[in-house]
Amino acid sequence: MRIQILGSLRAEIDGVSIVPTAGKPRQILSLLAVCPGRVMPVSTLMEEIWDTAPPCSAVTTLQTYILQLRRRLGAAMRPGFPGTAKDVLATSHGGYLLQVPPESTDVYAYERLAAAGCAAFEAGDNERAADTLRRALDLWRGKALVDVRVGPVLAIEAVRLEESRLVTLERRIDADLRLGRHTELIAELRELIARQPQHEGLHSQAMVALYRSGRQAAALDVYRKLRMRLIEELGVEPSPPLQRLHQAMLTVDPALDMAAGPRRSSTFDFYAA
Repeated sequence: MRIQILGSLRAEIDGVSIVPTAGKPRQILSLLAVCPGRVMPVSTLMEEIWDTAPPCSAVTTLQTYILQLRRRLGAAMRPGFPGTAKDVLATSHGGYLLQVPPESTDVYAYERLAAAGCAAFEAGDNERAADTLRRALDLWRGKALVDVRVGPVLAIEAVRLEESRLVTLERRIDADLRLGRHTELIAELRELIARQPQHEGLHSQAMVALYRSGRQAAALDVYRKLRMRLIEELGVEPSPPLQRLHQAMLTVDPALDMAAGPRRSSTFDFYAA
């Protein structure tokens, strides 16, 4: 069985899709797929699909949705498939679980690669870090569960995954900066800060990439625009680390010319206290 949620929802057995078209069964399958092998309590499933207003028939309706999913599983299972649909989508301890190996999901593969890439980054192996983190990010096909109507439980999971994706992206860019790929990063960072107009970490990376590419004025302009936006929209100044980075560029601090800066967690922390 193969399950993908880093983008549109995909779940298949031997190439046969088991993804239902109806909204609520899709939510149930998605929530079970986020945590394969872990029991999802009935109360959590009901909260996901009905929030705080479940109907009187909620338990019976949920059982119907589970039955529909099992039928799709059974229809996709060819002769010789180990177990039955009830073995794969099992009932246990007041809830349900997908009994599939974690490695059958794209989330597992992504998180494994992201962890390995971050470990390489912290160890100073920038080439390996950049390559491994890039492979982790390549598993994404869009926003997590982009075609699933999410309730309160799945919404939390989707946000968690998107935050993890952004952190992984920052680390990959930091590794590329350490490798001296400043000019190659400029176009990507321009797009990223346009999409994340208040994200100081990405702005600091754009500033460093521009500065090290001999474009000091453009780097300072990135700071100026961010500062204006933060003041106008939030009423705050940029954070102290970003202010110190800006000041270092104004004074042409020689430390900024280093192709590989201090081994901190992010370029954003380049001038952290």
